Amino acid sequence: MFSPIESIDIYNKNINILIGSGASADLFPTLALAIKNGKGQRETIETLATRFESLRVKKTALFMHYYKECIHPVQTFNPDDVEDEKGIINLKNYEEFITTLLGLLDRRRDLNRKINIFTTNYDGCLVFAADKILMEGSHDFVVNDGTSGFHKKHLHAKNFNTFQCHTGVFERANYGIPQLNILNLHGSVYWSKSGEQIEVKYSTDFKNLLGSRVIEKIEEYSKYLVSEGGTTNEIPNVGLSSAQIDDFWIAYNKLPIVNPTKWKFHETVFEEHYYQMLRLLSYELEKPNSILITFGFSFADEHILKLIQRSLSNPQLQTFICCYSKSSADSLSKEFRLWKNVTIISPPDGEKLNFTNFNKYIFSLKPEKYQAADKEDSL
Repeated sequence: MFSPIESIDIYNKNINILIGSGASADLFPTLALAIKNGKGQRETIETLATRFESLRVKKTALFMHYYKECIHPVQTFNPDDVEDEKGIINLKNYEEFITTLLGLLDRRRDLNRKINIFTTNYDGCLVFAADKILMEGSHDFVVNDGTSGFHKKHLHAKNFNTFQCHTGVFERANYGIPQLNILNLHGSVYWSKSGEQIEVKYSTDFKNLLGSRVIEKIEEYSKYLVSEGGTTNEIPNVGLSSAQIDDFWIAYNKLPIVNPTKWKFHETVFEEHYYQMLRLLSYELEKPNSILITFGFSFADEHILKLIQRSLSNPQLQTFICCYSKSSADSLSKEFRLWKNVTIISPPDGEKLNFTNFNKYIFSLKPEKYQAADKEDSL
């Protein structure tokens, strides 16, 4: 049974959202792979990266695949170019999600009317969806991605502590403008190092780090990783030259995203911002009357997992963990079994808690009541 998060119980509290790759699953590939290890368990880019840590060629081939399949599609993504039905629905789900957040903020009457959206995704779906809603003019709100500047925008953690307000003509009254803070915990493809600062530029004119010859070399390798029936021990070798390996890592290490192994950035300036964002997440969760809602997030990042578990010592923090499947719900129920202020939301038998069902049954100003399909109707 889908259990809704009642808006009446959370709208006037300090709301924090944490979303992961599951939210963009119908737009971009996730870290999941089709092949299985010797125990019959599915591999991921994370597990293989750990396994190949000391094997230079195998590790390089894996990260080339990761860049080609997961990163470059995000770099060149334009929401206006999405044509397949699943992708279009995914984008609409982002818009519906943001509209729900704005509806919660509309009910609040305090001056500082903001919601924090922490995301481990390095895509721009949240920003694109928010921008579309702003262009439609249906809501008056502020999107705060932590940047300041005009010709060049630079990212500063302190900017997330600001908010805007309207004043009357004679300044006799003021009210806060609804604000969505978007905090990229694992970086963003739209970031770049600018001296000792992070510059943010929402463009899609990225050059592919992989030349045509390298792409051709890893083609068979990539197909094997995502094809059913394969095993870890039978992953094909890739004949990469030392020059190709060196050139790739020089370019790859400049990317402003967390590596899927040790969850660390290569550049210090990105690493420092990562820990600033973790401190901000911790600070928000330690406030009185706080809410944390997670969706599409696997808790693979141990820094975030442990931080949230420490924050649960705050008796005024209520956490809702929305799980895609029954199996993930069972796993996270064990992980958070010691805390009474955690609610694990699991899908009913035969269902998945995807973005559509999340917006429809779980997180909505007026959630629908789930009704299981009649067995006779499904025959």
